[in-house]
Amino acid sequence: MKTNVGVVFGGRSVENEISVITANQAIQAMDKEKYNIIPIYITKEGKWYSGDALFDVSNYRDTKRLLAMCEEVYMKPLYGDTNLYRTKKSLFGKEVVAKLDVILPALHGTNCEDGTFQGVMEFSGIPYTGCNTLASANGMDKITMKMILKECGIPVIDYCWFSDKEWDDKKDDTVARIENKLGYPVIVKPANSGSSVGIRAAHNREELIDAIDYAISFTSRVIIEKYVQKLKEVNCAVLGNYYECQPSVCEVPVRSGEILSYQDKYMNGGGKQSEGMRSTVREIPANLPEESTKFIQKAACDTFRALSCDGVARIDFIIDEATGDIFVNEINTIPGSLSFYLWEYSGINFGTLIDKLIYIAMRRKQDAGFKAVNYGENIFAAGGSGGAKMGGKMGGKFGK
Repeated sequence: MKTNVGVVFGGRSVENEISVITANQAIQAMDKEKYNIIPIYITKEGKWYSGDALFDVSNYRDTKRLLAMCEEVYMKPLYGDTNLYRTKKSLFGKEVVAKLDVILPALHGTNCEDGTFQGVMEFSGIPYTGCNTLASANGMDKITMKMILKECGIPVIDYCWFSDKEWDDKKDDTVARIENKLGYPVIVKPANSGSSVGIRAAHNREELIDAIDYAISFTSRVIIEKYVQKLKEVNCAVLGNYYECQPSVCEVPVRSGEILSYQDKYMNGGGKQSEGMRSTVREIPANLPEESTKFIQKAACDTFRALSCDGVARIDFIIDEATGDIFVNEINTIPGSLSFYLWEYSGINFGTLIDKLIYIAMRRKQDAGFKAVNYGENIFAAGGSGGAKMGGKMGGKFGK
């Protein structure tokens, strides 16, 4: 029997379109003899749709027309119910579109890659590829990620951070703190966006304020990093789980400006949007000294394990060519195009990569079945006072 794989993409994210490309590439690579593919597109408004029209990427030029050819669907947040349901059922039609065996999220960005979607999957108990809720949330938030990596002795660039409310209330103090700790130039980033969205460089106070105002339009928290002026960006993917993993070859993406932009990544230096991260101009394998390659591959695996990742992720590094220092810049827990191009150079084709991701997802679900989910005692049936320590009722300062 074929495995029913729900490929989920789109989402309430500024990376919605990039997600469509990743999903399309993954679907094309999947072995149709092994898998029955059910496409599930989440709109920017958060509605779910399924239908064969979703397989044709050219249909997304007219989203309204595309959705008219599909049907709205949903999943129930009930553990053990892995069905995909029709929102509108005809009188004698079937309510269930398909019973899903595993979910392959091809989602990017906030509300998708940050643990939000993964939490929904945990409610239903369906296996899903990639990182779990905790790893996804920590990997998506650049501030939390750097805190964890720094604690684990993994090198990260000097940074400081603050919230949008702090920026509104203490703008002058925040600017002074940035200047005293980091100086100029700096890189200003939304804490939880991807695909280089909302990122700008700042060389003076005026540019800093403009860059922060821009970043805050995407997020509630902002991270400021010391700008490495003579830098080389290097990426390395990792495949496996929080215990056992392997690195890919390294790549050097080519920038058109000070930072690797959305256009560099997805629009081939300003041309038409085409094939996701495949469109990026890159040097692959990266022309690096052997010791640098080994350091990056080890640090990539260390990062993957420190964040308790599963499946495939891409870790992006910065090399300070003036000093030779190497830093982890960020991790992409659902990388664009699933970084298949890095694995092809590492001897794993895209179809085999999908097979491995599904196997890891199924194995994680199996392993979770051996863990206790309850303590086995009912305090309400044990006699005694029960909630007496709280005055015998749910109340107190926040319970009234």
